[in-house]
Amino acid sequence: MCLDRLFAFAIVCILVLSGSRAAAQDIHFSQFFQSPLLLNPALCGQFDGSYRVGINQRTQWRSVTTPYSTFAFGVDANNISLPDGIFNSEDGNFKELPFNGGISVYSDKAGDSQLKTTGVNIMAAQQFKLPFDEKATFHAGAMLGFTSMKIDYSKLTYDSQWNGVNYDPNAPTNEVFPRAGRGYFNVNIGATYARPIDEKRSFTAGMSFYNLSRPKQSFFDEGYVKLDSRFNMHGSYKQAISNELSIEPMLLLMRQGKYTEFNLGGMMHYTLSEKPWARNGVYAGLFVRAKDSGFFVVGTLYGPWNAAISYDINTSSLKPASNGRGGLEFSLLHTFSKFPRKMNAKTCPNYM
Repeated sequence: MCLDRLFAFAIVCILVLSGSRAAAQDIHFSQFFQSPLLLNPALCGQFDGSYRVGINQRTQWRSVTTPYSTFAFGVDANNISLPDGIFNSEDGNFKELPFNGGISVYSDKAGDSQLKTTGVNIMAAQQFKLPFDEKATFHAGAMLGFTSMKIDYSKLTYDSQWNGVNYDPNAPTNEVFPRAGRGYFNVNIGATYARPIDEKRSFTAGMSFYNLSRPKQSFFDEGYVKLDSRFNMHGSYKQAISNELSIEPMLLLMRQGKYTEFNLGGMMHYTLSEKPWARNGVYAGLFVRAKDSGFFVVGTLYGPWNAAISYDINTSSLKPASNGRGGLEFSLLHTFSKFPRKMNAKTCPNYM
């Protein structure tokens, strides 16, 4: 089956699988293409450069309740290179490790109780050549994370604090809470497949599996609740229209427990100038999220910088309360070019 047919077949399969209500449980961003380390561990180190640093920030539901705020930071390396003297002998050479590596940190605060979720993940990925397709590249990755959840019960109000005339915040709540926090470890894996079709077209697809360890996430000691596993499937197809203009359709399916979220859309890229390690341009895109919302995104590339801003428009049953408003999201990526290698050199004596 040719790659064009394979891509079309994948879209049809995802549309069939995405029939349930659009929703999700794990923390994620609308700009999934700007938060690769939270999308698939195999995307760690998949960029043209040496190191990459990324920041994502999202605020949503400001018109409905206490705003939800999510922040993420990540850094990853393409073929980790340790400078001379760091975990290796001082021989004047870099120590190259045979894999990509990275770390991501995220923090989310939600609701009146200020439920705070903080996660730290470390990951590694490696590239493999496929013997049956020399043009394609295959990446596999794994990620180990620790998540901490905390809730502030003092921010909540209770029926027992109503004295019949008004609300008394000093009145006893008559509630007993077993714990105000919980932490757990998590295991996630993923893989990606990428292949150029010709000089103007390329195709990328990936799958990832999160929460394989099914950790406990309940604040109650008895009758614990396990975190559902999450399956991601994502793909993109890029085609050059001219030397300056290209289009890039994208899709993302996320399924967790009984919930499914499906994103379908695309972006248009316009290159203003291009040099080695420096491309300047702008891009814009529109995406729809099945039965839930849609968002538009605009961004710019300026040398090693990639910045974008997007806004979600709510179309779900919460639309009357939210007035159609969703979330405002920012992202910023910076890619460092390949560092020059220090070369050993012999000093030859000068003979007269």
